[in-house]
Amino acid sequence: MFLTDVVGVDPRLASFAALIGIVWDAVNDPIMGTLTDRVNTRWGRRRPFLLFASVPFGLAFVLLWWAPPWESQWALALHVTVAYVLSDTLQTMVSVPFYALTPELTPDYDERTEITAWRMFFNLLASLAVAIAAPEIVDAATGAGFTQQQGYLIVGSMFGFLGVLPFLAIFAKVRENPGAEREEVGLVETLQGAWRNVPFRYLALLYMLNWITFDLVGLMVPYFVTWQLAGGDLVAKTELFGVELAMESAMLGMLIIVALPALPLWTFLSAKVGKRTAYIVAMLSWAAMQVGFFFVGPGDVALGIGLAAVAGLGVAGAHVIPDAMVPDVVDVDELQTGKRNEGVYYGAKNLIRKVTGALAIFGALQVLGWTGYTPPDEAGAVVAQPESALLAIRLLTGPAGAVLLLGAILVALRYPLTKAKHDAVRAELEKR
Repeated sequence: MFLTDVVGVDPRLASFAALIGIVWDAVNDPIMGTLTDRVNTRWGRRRPFLLFASVPFGLAFVLLWWAPPWESQWALALHVTVAYVLSDTLQTMVSVPFYALTPELTPDYDERTEITAWRMFFNLLASLAVAIAAPEIVDAATGAGFTQQQGYLIVGSMFGFLGVLPFLAIFAKVRENPGAEREEVGLVETLQGAWRNVPFRYLALLYMLNWITFDLVGLMVPYFVTWQLAGGDLVAKTELFGVELAMESAMLGMLIIVALPALPLWTFLSAKVGKRTAYIVAMLSWAAMQVGFFFVGPGDVALGIGLAAVAGLGVAGAHVIPDAMVPDVVDVDELQTGKRNEGVYYGAKNLIRKVTGALAIFGALQVLGWTGYTPPDEAGAVVAQPESALLAIRLLTGPAGAVLLLGAILVALRYPLTKAKHDAVRAELEKR
């Protein structure tokens, strides 16, 4: 919504910025994964990237929220594309080595779920801070005489700076496992080996459907709040626990407030019944709420926030369980190849994560553009949206995600790596 309603890019043009990024993603994530597997420094293989790429990553994040003064739609689209590609590259340089540290911290099936749950706790806590604070900061900035574009740039600068600090802290405190032997293998050969890893194939498809849904919902909630709940009021407010907030902040905030304490639930359930079964339960609960969003009428703010709250239960499971499965498929690869290729697998995971986000943005913005969605004019005047665009917003926010989640459930039902099978893999690796 920032691109369409603040920068002023046509939805169909804006979608191509993300699509072009997919092409670059297809190159940089596996390359970075292989690079982090091969690097050998006194700081380890992963940590040097956290030290040297974190500050440039923060600066590139700020660039994403700069709305340039170009009048040409093509110039704006080019700027968005360059900003996306630069930010994506630097994000890859910190996120791939960051994720690849997970298997080195513990080989235990359940402890990996616990570690992932802690990581996602702080992930969601930061998301909660952004969801509630960012719209309020933009509103405060505009009230103080800044433009809306300047308000977004202030927010981007604040959170870009804060986003650098955890990576530097991890570099300072976390240590890598120096004992594992690594053998250099070509990128193509390594990727072919990953594809021969059957559990990874299932996990890749499950991960894709999981995150397309999450990114689609995240993209559409501001449109849904503005046009379905608030009737076109761009600065609509509501109360949450006695505090007046932007309506978008209240809905996303409530989802995350419920998701945070639900993380231990999925950790506990995964330990009891296995990650696959726990994931299926989480997705069923989330899919049911997605269908409910379609029936939220104009002004039904309480119902919308209530559905978001219950959806937070499933969203917590979607954050923890698939990520906790990745170290397990890395173990299967080691059993098959005799090598540790964490970087390649986390590069592939990172690629899937960002490609799905780009696909969600591209597809949804294309649908909005072709159904007649019209951003506010240069003066910020609200326009009435055609019924076709309003219907598209409702479908994309709710039922479309439910269909994707049902697909993820079907994939999970066939996921072959149970806890018992993973224990057998670990036992065989210990013998070796």
